[in-house]
Amino acid sequence: MALLLVAVLCGWAAFPTKAFASTLAVISLSQQRMAVSVNGVPVYDWPVSTARRGYVTPRGSFRPIRTERMWHSRKYDMSPMPYAVFFRGGYAIHGTQYVRSLGRPASHGCVRLRTANAAAFYRLVRQHGMRNTKIVITR
Repeated sequence: MALLLVAVLCGWAAFPTKAFASTLAVISLSQQRMAVSVNGVPVYDWPVSTARRGYVTPRGSFRPIRTERMWHSRKYDMSPMPYAVFFRGGYAIHGTQYVRSLGRPASHGCVRLRTANAAAFYRLVRQHGMRNTKIVITR
């Protein structure tokens, strides 16, 4: 009990818990892939679609700012965005029905992936918390 109290007061945990799990998503624009790890352990590697010519997927390091189980893009004809994890303004990681486009640039800037994969990532973010999730988008 005393060790647990010291761990909490010092800001580190002697016993792993879901609340302190760290989720990292690294999205490679050049490879059109998203690798997800939890506490440094790789758990997923999926094909994605990012911005096509004329559009931009922002690069950098982000934290999720909002999640939506189902969102519809007001900017793009109410297009469905299931399991959306927003990380910068209107940019999100979300599911798509256009799975034939995965693995190549095809979006207006969001990171699109198979809906089942988006659901898995969404659940990780909700389970571990937005503060414990980091999204890194690289060239």
